[in-house]
Amino acid sequence: AAGIPVKERVKVSQNWRHGRCRRDTVLKWKCKQVASFSSSFLMPWMELDGEYLYLSQAENIQAYHLCAEGTGLQRHPQAIFSGHQEDVCRFVLVNSHIVSGGGDGSIVLHKIHGSYSVKFSAHEQEVNCVDFQGGLIVSGSRDRTAKVWSLSAGRVGQCLHTVQTEDRVWSIAISPLLSSFVTGTACCGHTSPLRIWDLESGQLLTCLGTDFHRGAGVLDVFYETPSLLLSCGYDTYIRYWDIRTSTRKCVQEWEEPHDSALYCIRSDKNHMIASGSSYYGVVRLWDKRQTRCLQSFHLSSPTSSPVYCLRFSTTHLYAALASALHVLDFTAS
Repeated sequence: AAGIPVKERVKVSQNWRHGRCRRDTVLKWKCKQVASFSSSFLMPWMELDGEYLYLSQAENIQAYHLCAEGTGLQRHPQAIFSGHQEDVCRFVLVNSHIVSGGGDGSIVLHKIHGSYSVKFSAHEQEVNCVDFQGGLIVSGSRDRTAKVWSLSAGRVGQCLHTVQTEDRVWSIAISPLLSSFVTGTACCGHTSPLRIWDLESGQLLTCLGTDFHRGAGVLDVFYETPSLLLSCGYDTYIRYWDIRTSTRKCVQEWEEPHDSALYCIRSDKNHMIASGSSYYGVVRLWDKRQTRCLQSFHLSSPTSSPVYCLRFSTTHLYAALASALHVLDFTAS
């Protein structure tokens, strides 16, 4: 935002608030047909990094150059990162490294600028989520475990801790202090879907919240600060946790107005939150100072698709659905 003139910043801010934007479908891909009677939708994930957008499609992660004039992205990838035998479930981009978890149970580490990559077998079933900070990887799987992995010299791919979660792990994140990590689980075998674990020992530190309904799985988590955490999932709520205040009760919550599960969440670490719903590609913008949704955008019609992942910059919001990548451009007049 530093390079944008004040007048332009005010206009862009007003556009976000009032939902004024230009919409574009910048990439499309085919859904994989698994059998004549069923189809397996790709569940794409993405990360933004300055001039590039990284998007997982099937077993690859592709890097697309963002156009300088803000008209979307170049249609052909600048780089392709491969290594998984099955679909990439999730990946993170940290310090010029990509760490991905796949349906093949493996974790792959790529250095973006160079040919260096490492692959190791991590879980017995698909790796649903990963995070990477401070030389450590955490991963969560359908096999009902979360694991901590070393990336230090001579110990790359060594498992330091295995945490028994009693539930499939849908989401995971390392605290910015690098002292703990949070797991979001399915809330079927264990009554608490949000738990915080010590990174050094693998021991349970605390459970967040009480009285969750069975199946209220947490699909995405996002640390704003070491003590402020956002979560969302199947029970249709966005919850804002302040670990300093209380671990039993969140400090704020917002309900998805159409009773849809929430697949993904992001904030600007200030007042704005963006969420992606499970039906009709609905993206909602929220202001933490208000109880109701600020704006909503329906990106998928007539066929319904979840918003599997969303990311935003100062001027653009990117949303990945089952068969397309959509962009909302808030610089439009």
